[in-house]
Amino acid sequence: MHLILTGATGMVGTTVLDAMLKTTDISKISILSRRPVQLAEDAKDPRVNVIIHKDFSSYSPEVLSQLQDADGCVWALGISQTQVNKEDYITITKTYPLAFASAFQPALKATNKPFNFVYVSGQGATFQPGLFTPIFGKTKGETELALADVRKKNPLFRASTVRPGFIDWLDQDKSITKYMPPLGLARTGLGHALHPVFKFGMRGNWSPTEPLGGFLTGLAMGKWNEGLKTLKGDEGQVLEGGFPVVENNFFRRAMGLPR
Repeated sequence: MHLILTGATGMVGTTVLDAMLKTTDISKISILSRRPVQLAEDAKDPRVNVIIHKDFSSYSPEVLSQLQDADGCVWALGISQTQVNKEDYITITKTYPLAFASAFQPALKATNKPFNFVYVSGQGATFQPGLFTPIFGKTKGETELALADVRKKNPLFRASTVRPGFIDWLDQDKSITKYMPPLGLARTGLGHALHPVFKFGMRGNWSPTEPLGGFLTGLAMGKWNEGLKTLKGDEGQVLEGGFPVVENNFFRRAMGLPR
């Protein structure tokens, strides 16, 4: 099985790559990245192919030729809305994944096989933004709806979205956390302060990175496809055309985490 990964140097992407490296059923891992990926280099795994890709708004025939037989993708590329201006946030969050979805359509036509595209969203994403909805919630929701439309038009493009809650790296294997991006003193301190609050008091909103990486990898492999068809209530919903919106509670149940 051949999987694609973006955002491999980020917090979520790092733990997804770790999960992929540990999954023997995966025969090839194609990483789209603007820069070298240290975890991939240190792993020295022949299954990994890091494709240095500077512009995620377009894809050359050379890049697509290395991806065309892929079975799935975890789109973990993203950034906090506090780190960039509004225009850049929309470009990274919405324009980039939709550009990939469009560019990958000819490959689907050529192979005529299903492709599991997993978009990493977040709690707070909404389809009905209000006056005070932050850019994050509005943009993520718009991206999800756009991906749902792509899936409706081409059922082979099995797009889905996952909305993690508080992404907590503190229980992650320390050999992996060293590859995660530095968060700075303020965000690191906040993470340590909120860790016990979410882990023990607000479990439904807690998303520990190690099981999250395994869950996202499983989704891209098609492991949870049948379960996603029955999403409802606090575990998510299925939009017209079969697009699953996976809330944090489904992820927690699927990975055996306490609720």
